[in-house]
Parts: sequence; C-alpha cells; structure tokens
Amino acid sequence: MPKAKKSSESEILCQTIVEGMQENKAKDIVILDLRHLTSAVCDFFVICSGNSNTHVDGISNAVTRHSRKILQEKPWHIEGKNNSEWVLLDYINVVGHIFYKDARSFFQLEELWADAIRTDIKNLD
Repeated sequence: MPKAKKSSESEILCQTIVEGMQENKAKDIVILDLRHLTSAVCDFFVICSGNSNTHVDGISNAVTRHSRKILQEKPWHIEGKNNSEWVLLDYINVVGHIFYKDARSFFQLEELWADAIRTDIKNLD
C-alpha cells in the first residue's frame, strides 16, 4: 500500500498564508513553488492583490494573525507597511507578497519567476 505524502512545514505554512489571505478576501492569489530552482531565495512565494491600501493592510494583518493562531508562526520580517502598496511578509521559507493591484501589474513578480511551478487559487467571492 503506498504511503500518504506528508506535507512539508513550508507547504503547511504556504497553505496557512493562503487561508489568511482568503479570510480578508484577497484577489488573484497565486502560489509560486520555487523549490526546484537553484536560484530561489525560499520555497514558496504566495502573491495576492488588494483593492486599496486599506485592503492590502487588512490582508497583511489577517495573514499575520492567522499564521500566529494556527501555527504559532510570525513573520521574521515585514516590509512595506508604511504605504501598503506592496507588503512583504517574510517567513524565511515562505514569503507572502500582498500588492495593491496597480503595483502588482507594474512589478510583474510572477513574470520574474516564470520558471516556478504556478498554482492559481480560485477567488472565494
């Protein structure tokens, strides 16, 4: 009988970050699996968009709160909270990127890491 595949810690953290994003109605959530890339800085990028600076800030707060509640994990570093156009939540092996929609299209992070395995998460609306 085949063994069930065990999820890695970074996969579990990635899913928890997605749940936190969904909790605050983040849009266009994408997971980039970077584990097979030799130049990767972490295992996963989780990227989403917000409709306003206030929405971006709320999503980042929801992710931080959810990861702390579920996994007792908090970001090692947070960047971009001052203007909330691009908030980066660095959990070392998983990095959450929360963009104001215009900033996301400008920086095109998904294109920069086009070799990553991409998973699009369906919006919950």
